[in-house]
Amino acid sequence: MIARIDPPALPGMERLFTVIQEEAARLGCRALVVGGYVRDRLLGGARAAAIREVDFLVEKGNGIELATAVASRLSDHPPVVFERFGTAHVDAGLYALEFVTARTERYDPQSRKPQVRPGTLEEDVIRRDFTVNTLLMDWDGSVLDLTGRGLDDLRARRIVTPLDPRATFDEDPLRMVRAVRFATTLEFELDPATAVAIRENAGRLQPPVVSMERIRDELAKLLLANDVERGLNLLDETGLLVRILPQLEAGKGMEQGGWHSHDVFGHGLKAAALTPADLVTRLAGLLHDVGKPATKEVKDGKVTFINHQLVGAEMAEQALRSLRFSGEVIDAVTDLIRLHMRPIQYDPSAWEDRAVRRLVRDAGPQLERLLALARADMRASHYPGVQKIDDLEARIRRLDTAAINAIRSPLTGDELMARTGRPPGPWIKRVKAALEDAMVDGLLAPDPEAAWRFVEDHPELLRE
Repeated sequence: MIARIDPPALPGMERLFTVIQEEAARLGCRALVVGGYVRDRLLGGARAAAIREVDFLVEKGNGIELATAVASRLSDHPPVVFERFGTAHVDAGLYALEFVTARTERYDPQSRKPQVRPGTLEEDVIRRDFTVNTLLMDWDGSVLDLTGRGLDDLRARRIVTPLDPRATFDEDPLRMVRAVRFATTLEFELDPATAVAIRENAGRLQPPVVSMERIRDELAKLLLANDVERGLNLLDETGLLVRILPQLEAGKGMEQGGWHSHDVFGHGLKAAALTPADLVTRLAGLLHDVGKPATKEVKDGKVTFINHQLVGAEMAEQALRSLRFSGEVIDAVTDLIRLHMRPIQYDPSAWEDRAVRRLVRDAGPQLERLLALARADMRASHYPGVQKIDDLEARIRRLDTAAINAIRSPLTGDELMARTGRPPGPWIKRVKAALEDAMVDGLLAPDPEAAWRFVEDHPELLRE
């Protein structure tokens, strides 16, 4: 199969390609485009339009030298260099450029640090992760398929390793997660031999062989895929999901009753798939019921999961910390899990405005995500519809979300200490929270004297 990409450069990349070609010629080295750019240009459509990263494979050990020359013409900053691997990163405004010296690698089975030496183009591409990522493009747009299989596998839409998959995954076990991620995001099929090799090697997906940060990054990319439920099921079928999020395992086979149509595990996967393509919301959808197995009880013949949202938030925090997610992401996800039952329990005929204001106040900046999670949670079951969430959202708009979130205690910590003669302590936060809650409920006017009267009427707020 002969292929050519026309034009070789996407609109807006013409000067970038010209500069790299000129500098490569000046240095007397050969540079070709490799990997995702070539793959996605051949796939076309939205994937090609979304390209923002371009990898270049450079012969004769000149990757860093070429990157330095290119950066001097296209960037305000010198390249970020990784001497050990012969690679360099150039920030060229809208585009990220990676320059890789053609190389071969040999891995210690107990380490992710390979022994690297310069190699030929053929030696370099054969050690890459999947055949569809081995394709090269020359400056005239002609595509080079040095493995002889990349174009066929791209056309067949399958994920296959260039070498025996056991050898490929033994070198870098993270490639197992990447295989599932690519199968999901590209909407390809996993080659059967590749899937078998993943199951056989799944146990190696753990530190120190693979860092939690690298696993996290692959999971995050998979979670943003269109068919995230398929991707999560692939992770599960290949034995990887339990290595990444073992907290989900106890939900398998645990029926829930009521409106639920899936066990706890399947419901979480479906809820994640029904949320918007936002990392925080999808993590919350996946983990929102993770606390149910630990809280399951049978009372009067009825299954209950009392406080599963609180237990689940704690479990989710532990899981996300283990994966090295940022504090901002962890806080947002755990807030959503802690609150996820509130919108579902909303009753348009019974809730007073102050209950709605309390929900707005407690959700804060996560309100929009919380409503989206509630809709996904309900749609991932046999619940008859999400009309009440629509009603709740309309009611929130009428109550002025911004004004509710702007409420602050009329008394500062300094004022509280001066008036009471007490030292700093947790009591200050407790008093201020109570004052703000009273204002949200419409029980307190926003002025200091009214606030002092409220504190005097509630002496329990000042107790240790």
